[in-house]
Amino acid sequence: MVWESRVSKSQVLHIIRCLMLTSLLGSSALGEEPPSFFRGLNLNGSAVVIDGNAWEGSEATFYHCQDKAIDKQEVPLAPATDADRAKMIRSSRWGGNRVELDDIPAGTYSLFLYVWEDNNAETYSISVNGREVLPQYNSGSTGHWEKLGPWFITPNQGRIEITSRGGAANFSGIEIWRGRYDGIHDPISEEELAFFEKRVRPLLVEKCYECHSAESDQAEGELLVDSRALRRGGIGGPAVVPGDPEQSLLIKAVRYADDLQMPPDEKLSDDEIADLEQWVRSGAADPRSLMTKHSGKKIDIATAQQFWSLQPIRKPDVPPVADKTWPRTDIDRFVLAKLEQLGLNPGVDADKRALIRRATYDLTGLPPTTEEVSDFLGDESPLAFQRVVERLLSSPRYGERWGRHWLDVIRYADTAGDNSDYPVPQMHRYRDWVIDSLNRDLRFDEFVRDQLAGDLRGGVTEQERMQRIIATGYLANSRRFGSRVDDYPWHLTIEDTIDNLGRAFLGVTLSCARCHDHKFDPITTRDYYGLYGVFSSTRYPWPGIELDKRQRDFVALVPQEELAGLRKQQEERERRQEELDRVVSDLKESLKSTPDAEKDSVKAKIKEAEQLAKEFSSQPPLFETAYAVQDVEHPQDAVVQLKGDPAKPGDIVRRHFPAVLAGEDLPESCQQSGRLELAEWIVADDNPLPVRVIVNRIWQYHFGRGIVPTPNDFGKQGKPPTHPELLDYLASHFRENDWSIKSLHRHIMLSRVYQQSSRRDAQSVASDPANDYLSGFRRQRLDAEAIRDTMLVLGGNLDFSSSGEHPFPVQSDWDFTQHKPFKDVYESNRRSLYLMTQRIQRHPYLAIFDGADPSTSTAIRSNSTTPLQALFLLNDPLVHEQSTRIADRITSASNDLSERIELA
Repeated sequence: MVWESRVSKSQVLHIIRCLMLTSLLGSSALGEEPPSFFRGLNLNGSAVVIDGNAWEGSEATFYHCQDKAIDKQEVPLAPATDADRAKMIRSSRWGGNRVELDDIPAGTYSLFLYVWEDNNAETYSISVNGREVLPQYNSGSTGHWEKLGPWFITPNQGRIEITSRGGAANFSGIEIWRGRYDGIHDPISEEELAFFEKRVRPLLVEKCYECHSAESDQAEGELLVDSRALRRGGIGGPAVVPGDPEQSLLIKAVRYADDLQMPPDEKLSDDEIADLEQWVRSGAADPRSLMTKHSGKKIDIATAQQFWSLQPIRKPDVPPVADKTWPRTDIDRFVLAKLEQLGLNPGVDADKRALIRRATYDLTGLPPTTEEVSDFLGDESPLAFQRVVERLLSSPRYGERWGRHWLDVIRYADTAGDNSDYPVPQMHRYRDWVIDSLNRDLRFDEFVRDQLAGDLRGGVTEQERMQRIIATGYLANSRRFGSRVDDYPWHLTIEDTIDNLGRAFLGVTLSCARCHDHKFDPITTRDYYGLYGVFSSTRYPWPGIELDKRQRDFVALVPQEELAGLRKQQEERERRQEELDRVVSDLKESLKSTPDAEKDSVKAKIKEAEQLAKEFSSQPPLFETAYAVQDVEHPQDAVVQLKGDPAKPGDIVRRHFPAVLAGEDLPESCQQSGRLELAEWIVADDNPLPVRVIVNRIWQYHFGRGIVPTPNDFGKQGKPPTHPELLDYLASHFRENDWSIKSLHRHIMLSRVYQQSSRRDAQSVASDPANDYLSGFRRQRLDAEAIRDTMLVLGGNLDFSSSGEHPFPVQSDWDFTQHKPFKDVYESNRRSLYLMTQRIQRHPYLAIFDGADPSTSTAIRSNSTTPLQALFLLNDPLVHEQSTRIADRITSASNDLSERIELA
């Protein structure tokens, strides 16, 4: 009271303003220069004065723009604005815009762009210096205008380039400030400030902050009201349109109009609603300077890391067991300890015939030959089975069998998956790389690095460099969608990438955080878009689509020193192709106005021109290419897509990896996409998931079920491990043995657990009917590939050569559409692994026998029993042919009936 009596009202307001200024300027209040107006540009009109700052007009010499011009001063603007600003807005440049600004001194700037809509709504994306800053912006109804930004930038060699992509954009004006500036600088009168502080701020604090502030547990509707972020709004759009209560969502919500009812518990009083209406009507003056951001779901990292799969991997002590005679390895001791704890007994050993059949199918997907069985039966050495395992691991058939397992997980396909399902002839190179990597026992951490960032790793030799490029076919293999070009839904392809990355390498359902914070696991939406920025900074190859049928952005497989010359030749070839195509197009257009008497002549010319164009396009390529990825020219952070909708951008999120797994932001010095850093983060010692996930997969393919029964989900919705200590023991062994998959095979297959019979005693069957605790070996059905390959190998006509490229139609004939998509089946006597795999059209044989779904990660093959399977084995020509071949082999081997039976 004493202080209040000594200080005037105007002095109080001055003090408040000083505090506001300090909040706005931050460190600049301690000595740094505050933001200052640098330049304004009316792109298609005369000089104007806006907010007291002099703007230059279209005669200015420091910018370049060749876009179309438009001036529609008669269109009413919404919201209404002052005369000079309105004049600037309604005179604009339009189309696929490109504005280049020159002579910008070094430093940090805040860039704003005025856009408007003169007729029908358009959707487009905006980039600054090659970095997309606003994806899928909707221009709104006729007359709607907006001041977009700020975008904080540094000039590129004194230049700033602003471009748009997609629908026709109207660029009206550009405003640039030195320093970081939020752009809201409306002068606030003493009366407006007093009204806000007495009537508006307290109301927002009391009624709205709980659900709509930076400190809320969750920002409902992505709306914040604790700063000028209120104007930007949330999912529904701007919450406040200054001067227009009727168009302001905030006012509709507090009136309980339409379906908006805020606050939800109790409607505001009439006086409180009137205060908000008056505030908006008078311009929504807001002295709050900083734009708050909601950091998303609050995760207690220490608590989250107590979940079993997120705990560090620690090699456990081998447990003691009562029966010391049964175990041969430490794996046996872990399993036996659990059995003894449950009062169960292990099974008896499998006989040698069953064991060699089991091992051969496990490692090669084929049955053992009669000679291999005889050799094993006759080998009485204690090392006999070890020799069998080593022989199988050395076989080229091993990489084919286990390559198929990996291709299941990463949803491999030879087609793109768009509406037309365009073929990708080069995709086989990635498949062959996987097979070769497994055959040569490439360390699994290197296997991961190459698939995520092989193009960024280079190589000691050109061959190694090219193979690493091919390895990124893993990312290129992400599914394509739709049929359009200009507004192709890249966000869906990136979502498919992130979803598979999470499932395949981490056992985490990352895509659940695309639209909202993960409901069960400690992954936030900001974590998701931290990863999204890595892949939006990656250039995916274009496989062809209904409205753009030609491949582009495939990666050349040529020595680097030859690349420039070959690309120049390729560009010349493409220009010539465009000329030939243009001749065809022009002739077809001229035919419309050609007199009937001359039409036949023009049609003949069209046919001739089409033949020339087709012959030219059918030339062999100048160089081989890979369906692989590269970095974009200007890597950038991503914008949060509110509720997963790219048309509703939120805050920009720095590229980073989930904090719960020790992930951090990419350093500011990073000039690449971040894929290399992502790969290193995945295989880092302090990331416990990838090692547990791959070890569990290997165990699963040997025993028919993983230690974790949900191999793609190690989160709270997945199932916990049956033998957690054994899982960590195997993970430790895997790391200690150079991430060697073959070493892990040996360790598992030489255990007594693996060599048990499938027969179990009655007590075990009663107490553990699902055989979760391995009191005997689980019986497993042959999968689709093993059934077909067995028929071929027994018929003596299995072709063991690699298939290479499939016999797709030549690209010059590609004319696939949504209603006439690519569809084919290429019969072959090669291994089933090499059958051409389509995304949207399942291979008929693989579909019948539960082959992997090429559209999504297949962690576990389903086991169905259907009439179609029986009918196939009764009636299909393949079965009849192979049955005849097998019968011929048996009958030609001997005339003695008993010998024939023995051979069979």
